[in-house]
Amino acid sequence: MKPTASPSLWRPLRLTIFRNLLIADVISDAGAFMQNVRAAWLMVSLGAGPIYVALTQTAASLPYFLLALPAGSAGDIVDRRKLILFTESWMMGVALILAILTIAGVMSPWILLVLTFALSAGDAFETPAWRAILPELVPKEDLAAASALNGIEFNLARAVGPALAGTLISVAGVATAFVANFVSFFGVILVVAKWKRPARRRSAPPESFSGATVAAIRYVRHSPEILTVLLRTGVATFFSSALFALLPTVSRSVNQHATGYGLLLGCFGGGAIIGALIMQSARDRLGTESIVSTGVVTLGLVILGMSAVHRLSTLAAVMLVGGAAWIIFISLINALVQNLAPDWVRARVLAIFTLVYMGSYALGTAAWGAVAQRSGVRAALVYAGMGTIATAAIALSRNFLIRPRI
Repeated sequence: MKPTASPSLWRPLRLTIFRNLLIADVISDAGAFMQNVRAAWLMVSLGAGPIYVALTQTAASLPYFLLALPAGSAGDIVDRRKLILFTESWMMGVALILAILTIAGVMSPWILLVLTFALSAGDAFETPAWRAILPELVPKEDLAAASALNGIEFNLARAVGPALAGTLISVAGVATAFVANFVSFFGVILVVAKWKRPARRRSAPPESFSGATVAAIRYVRHSPEILTVLLRTGVATFFSSALFALLPTVSRSVNQHATGYGLLLGCFGGGAIIGALIMQSARDRLGTESIVSTGVVTLGLVILGMSAVHRLSTLAAVMLVGGAAWIIFISLINALVQNLAPDWVRARVLAIFTLVYMGSYALGTAAWGAVAQRSGVRAALVYAGMGTIATAAIALSRNFLIRPRI
């Protein structure tokens, strides 16, 4: 049967609330990427050793593991609009403290680690609720397009944020960049505060945090389709994480300058934007499952290509393709999870999805780093690329077939 035509990628932008949130979010995400650059640079400027620089990344990622399930429960049993307003205000307050302490010259490595953790904790607690409101902002048929637009926004922020941070740090110092991050939260807070979210009608009594978490795990365990998506996401992410884990090393092998690595990241982000633009028309011709499988296989080929290239220009072209394949895979999988989960448990299911994704990513990056240390970077990339391609076979099994509903 011929696939039905997918709506235009740009159609969700006709909805005022979605459009305003997207614009505000690109500014906020750019501020978040600026924060990552600032924190690492400030830690080095404070004379801290390599262990502290590494702990900065740990402080930024650990909250996503610790808070995923309680954050998902909160996103379903608390008003999502109020929860987002609280977490955005929390992060804005932490950003302000960072700026004040840096300007006052009293910042220390441990204070920076604690505040980095606190800032990331706000984002981790907000993420399930933020993702869960997407089906409230756009119609069901526009979910994939809206998810792709979010991907474009995120990659645009990833390209712009570090560049802005570098410019501000060089021109006006680290403290000015922290102030910019503080200001970046105002847009999201203003848009969400003006959002007139319809009141939810509950047909069941209110849930406790522990009961809500247990209910979510039980729901996922008895939902074969969601388990399928989680399995596929976890396995594909584990193997494909080698791209991100080993890219800095590969970049250094073809170009000794940091600008080369920046170029590769920019190409990956640009490829993600291109992938989001072509995704909708591709779904019209091939269907969702075919596009997801194509994205995974292409990502595997990109990782294999990384093991064979020896020139920066060629690697940049490979990263362009990799960015497109990555955004196609992650956008459609994310939209599928949002569509499969009913509203009463959606934030919790998305929290479990985030836990699987982040856990697989963390395990994968550590594992492929260890393989590269033992067997060499090229060998690790070959193994990871072949493994990524092999994950497409999950869809061929009758028990694990994803039935498109988006």
